[in-house]
Amino acid sequence: MSSSVTLRRSRTPYLLLLPAVAILLLGMGYPLVWQIVTSLHEYGLAQQFGQPAPFVGLENFITLATDGALWVVVARSLAFCVITAAVTLVVGTLLALLMTAVTRTARLILQVALLLAWSMPVVAAMTVWIWLFDWRRGVINYVLDMIPGVELYRFQWLASPITFFLVASIIVVWMSVPFVSFSVYAGLTQVSEEVMEAAQLDGANGWQRFWSIILPLVRPVIAIVLLLQLIWDLRVFTQITMLQDAGSKASDYDLLGTYIYKLGTSAQDFGMASAVSILVLAITIALSWFYIRSLLKEDQQ
Repeated sequence: MSSSVTLRRSRTPYLLLLPAVAILLLGMGYPLVWQIVTSLHEYGLAQQFGQPAPFVGLENFITLATDGALWVVVARSLAFCVITAAVTLVVGTLLALLMTAVTRTARLILQVALLLAWSMPVVAAMTVWIWLFDWRRGVINYVLDMIPGVELYRFQWLASPITFFLVASIIVVWMSVPFVSFSVYAGLTQVSEEVMEAAQLDGANGWQRFWSIILPLVRPVIAIVLLLQLIWDLRVFTQITMLQDAGSKASDYDLLGTYIYKLGTSAQDFGMASAVSILVLAITIALSWFYIRSLLKEDQQ
């Protein structure tokens, strides 16, 4: 009797997980399989009207491997996601530390402000940001032009790739900081106050307490937050697309998301677009592998 009860209990968690796993496989498995199959075919405009898609095998991937323009976009996207994720992590961590240091009222005001920024729809937020950086009547140019020695009257922020991606980075960081701040703050609340007081009595300054005590304790939270930010910033699309609509649609302003979109919509080459999507998936798995490997090492220890 006891053995049957034990067996039933051991199966219960798997049975409870089964519906969620089935929905996940159906929702994510089918698009992934469709992309893999499409990447192995020549799928263009004619195929959308019912013509069969010729099987080309790995020809799309070989074409991509020899396409210098793609690797420029890949390098640009990786640099963009690493820089924005790093800046987001630093700013978010500083705001989380600020939450632990200020009064309850100030912390509540800060948290409400972060929640409002986080909950704002992307399109609505982008409309405001594009207006702020508008070269004709933007507030940013007006305010900066008032600084002595700075001449930014009618400066076109979206007219060159450097300033274009600078604006994009500011927007992406602004939209991502609340998530990092709340996540790190949740980790900071688990740091023992007795340990911090003991370190302070031993003569440790603020930097030493942060580096030797706080950072090791919240490192798991920072690791998963950084990984998520890298993945999200690698796949950023809406912000870049709307900035391109307000500025230039040239290839110098593309990241992987807009590059795939243009392959599928403008070039009508869905086979190549699917191949690039598989490449993005491979990069995402490569970025995730470092974190997964560290988790496996911790489990073994």
